[in-house]
Amino acid sequence: MGQVVATAERVVRAPVDRVRAALADYTGARSRALPEQFSDYRVEAGGQGAGTRVHWRFAATSKRVREQDVEVSEPEGTLVERDTRSSMVTTWTVLPAAGDGSTVRVRTTWDGAGGVGGFFERTFAPKGLRRVYDDLLTRIERELVASS
Repeated sequence: MGQVVATAERVVRAPVDRVRAALADYTGARSRALPEQFSDYRVEAGGQGAGTRVHWRFAATSKRVREQDVEVSEPEGTLVERDTRSSMVTTWTVLPAAGDGSTVRVRTTWDGAGGVGGFFERTFAPKGLRRVYDDLLTRIERELVASS
């Protein structure tokens, strides 16, 4: 068994404070921006940043669907989502970019399978997750640009 790491980075055409707020808004912007891989979405506590607890079903593929119960914290200017059902941890970092934009970095780690299955998981899962994050950030950006 080895750790699987998926990363993505994208520039969003909105100021850092607005992007951070949208990512941490689990009852509004974030819930509206979720791609089709997320279903059965519900906020169970909080809704804004640290202290939020949220549930969703994530379909990495039609055969790989995971129930996730996520607890949110905000250490050192990041947004951290920790799945209480698994070893999965996602960390969102938003930094200033050129102009009035923001660079969003997301890093997800989890303990992967061993053997041949683990090899395929470490090879293909990060690419698939990167596509999902890119879609999510495109939707967040669209929402932020439309509301400015």
